[in-house]
Amino acid sequence: MSLESLRIISIIWLVIALIVHIAMFFIVAPFGRHTTENWGKTIDNKLAWTIMESPSLLIMLYFMIFGSKSFYSYVWILFALWVLHYFNRTIVYPMRIRPTPKKMPIVIVISALFFNLVNAGLNGYYLGELAPIEDYNNHWLRSPSFIFGALLFIAGLFINLKADSILINLRKPGETGYKIPKGFLFDYVASPNLFGEIIEWSGFALMAWNIPAFTFMVWTFANLVPRAKNHYDWYRRNFADFPKERKIVFPFLY
Repeated sequence: MSLESLRIISIIWLVIALIVHIAMFFIVAPFGRHTTENWGKTIDNKLAWTIMESPSLLIMLYFMIFGSKSFYSYVWILFALWVLHYFNRTIVYPMRIRPTPKKMPIVIVISALFFNLVNAGLNGYYLGELAPIEDYNNHWLRSPSFIFGALLFIAGLFINLKADSILINLRKPGETGYKIPKGFLFDYVASPNLFGEIIEWSGFALMAWNIPAFTFMVWTFANLVPRAKNHYDWYRRNFADFPKERKIVFPFLY
C-alpha cells in the first residue's frame, strides 16, 4: 500500500467516524449496563472482550516485530505504548472483571473486531512500513509534541486504569446490582475511565503526528463521548441521588 492510498483510506475512515459519532447518540450499544437480548445471540462477557480487542494487540505486535522500519528509528516507542495499552485491554482487563450473567451480543463483538482491524492496520502499517525514519529520531524525542504527548498518554493511561479498578471493585463479593461510583475523578464525571482513554489516545496522536494516529484519536472521541452520555443518562434514570454537579466525561465542561 502506498502512502497516498493509506491517506485516502484514513480520510474515508474519518468520515465514517463522524457518521458513527452522531448515530451513537441515538443507538445505545447493548453491552455492560446497557445489555439487552434484542440484538441476537450473545457470548460470555470476558471472552467477548478478549476476542474483540485482540486485533489491536496482535496486528501491532506483528508490525512491531516484522515491519521493515520498526527498529530503524524510535518508532518502536509508539508500538510499545500501543501494545502496553492493548495487552491490558485484551488479557489483563478480561481477567480482572468479575463474572456476570450479562453477555455481549455477537454483533457488537464483530463490529468491534472490524473497528480494531482497521485502526490497528492503518497505524501498524504506517509505523512499520511507511513512516519516514527521520520523523522519529533524536530530535523527535526532544520535541514539544513528543514530550507533551507522552505526558498526556501516561496521565490518560493512569486515569483509565485507576477508574477501571474502582469500577471493578465497586461491588463486594456476592453483591449484585449497580452502585454510584465515588472518589477520584468520579466526583467530577460519570465516566473517568472513558475520559482517560480519550486523553491517552490524544497524547498518542500528538506524539505520532501522523494521519492514522489522528484518525484513531477521532474514532476514540467518536465512540466514547456518546458512550459516556449513555452512561450518564443511565445513572440519572436509575439513581435519584446521582450527583447533579457531575459532568458526563470532561470535568467542568461536558
